[in-house]
Amino acid sequence: MRPSTARPIDDLATALVTALRRLGESGEPVAASRIAAKGYAALRHDEPRIAERLNGVMHHLARLEAAALAERSSAMADDLVLDVRNDPPIRRHAMIFDAFNALEVDTAFVLVNDHDPKPLYYQFAAEHAGTFAWEYLEQGPTVWRVRIGRTAPADQVEERFDGDELPVAGASETAS
Repeated sequence: MRPSTARPIDDLATALVTALRRLGESGEPVAASRIAAKGYAALRHDEPRIAERLNGVMHHLARLEAAALAERSSAMADDLVLDVRNDPPIRRHAMIFDAFNALEVDTAFVLVNDHDPKPLYYQFAAEHAGTFAWEYLEQGPTVWRVRIGRTAPADQVEERFDGDELPVAGASETAS
């Protein structure tokens, strides 16, 4: 039996705060922050106490996001950089595929190129579907940097590629 002073919205707020913290701690702090911000905006005038709880969650999530970015940055600092801008275009793709084939699972290199390597992405998707990650780090106008990683062993290549997986600028995507 619920005490007469408890309100259903308070129980709902507790459940929401718990879910948002768990979502953030499971690797989705940005998604959790967006949901918390919507809740804050909806409640800040009529339920300021609950809105303050959501504000506290957003601060917690911001720390999680910053820690994840710092971890990712340090991992990227260890990545090999393959700058092909001074190599003849006819040799570039072979060099890039050789670098990829030398990668262990969960490692990557940063490709530096003088044009958008989108055609290369489609080649990776056709030949290495399900085993690579592609993330634009910089997109022109004179330099493109793409982090290319191995996500699975070479023997786990998926059989088909439908061509719809090209990543959005700056987004990390795993081709499948």
